[in-house]
Amino acid sequence: MNKSNLILLTFFLIINMMYAQDQSLPFYEIPEYPENYNQGTVAARMVEGLGFRYYWATEGLRDVDLNYKPGDDARTTEETIDHILGLSNVIVNATLQKPNGKTDFSELTFNEKRKLTLENFKKSADILRNSTDLNPFKIIFIRDGKTTAYPFWNQINGPIEDAVWHCGQVVLLRRSSGNPYNSKASVFSGKVRK
Repeated sequence: MNKSNLILLTFFLIINMMYAQDQSLPFYEIPEYPENYNQGTVAARMVEGLGFRYYWATEGLRDVDLNYKPGDDARTTEETIDHILGLSNVIVNATLQKPNGKTDFSELTFNEKRKLTLENFKKSADILRNSTDLNPFKIIFIRDGKTTAYPFWNQINGPIEDAVWHCGQVVLLRRSSGNPYNSKASVFSGKVRK
C-alpha cells in the first residue's frame, strides 16, 4: 500500500470512529414490542420512546452545542439536559418505589449525565414492562419532613411528557447551534434507517 493510500485509509478510519454511534448505551433503537397490551407494557413503551428520543437528541453533542443558549432568559442545552436527568430520576424512583430527595449531579460530565439518564429510562421501562398494575408506582416527594405521593397518572403528564418536551428543545437547540439531529433515527419505527 502506498503512502497516500495509507493516509487516506487512516483518515477514513478516524472519521468513521468519530461518527460511530455508541450502541452499548440503551435506546440506540427501541426494543421489539411485547405481544400483549397491558398497563405496564404501554407505560414501558412510553418510556422507551422517550429513551430513543433522548438518545438521538443528545448523540454527538459538542461543547458548542452544550453551551448554546438562544437568549438571556433561556437555558443552555446542557442545563436542559440536566433537567431531563432530574426528570429521569423521578421516573426511575417511582418504579423503584423510592422517594425523591435532593440530588446533586453537578460533578458529572455530560457523557456521565447522558449515560445515567438513559440507564434510568431503561431501568424504568424494564420494571414497567414486567408489571400489570401501575398503582404501586407513585411519585413520592419528601420536603421539609413532609411526604407527598402522587399516582402514576401524574407520572404520565408530569415527568414523562415533560422529558419528551425537553428532548424536542434539545433537538431545536442543537439545530440552532449547527449540529442537526440524525435524520436516520426514525421516531415512528424506533429504528435507525440504513
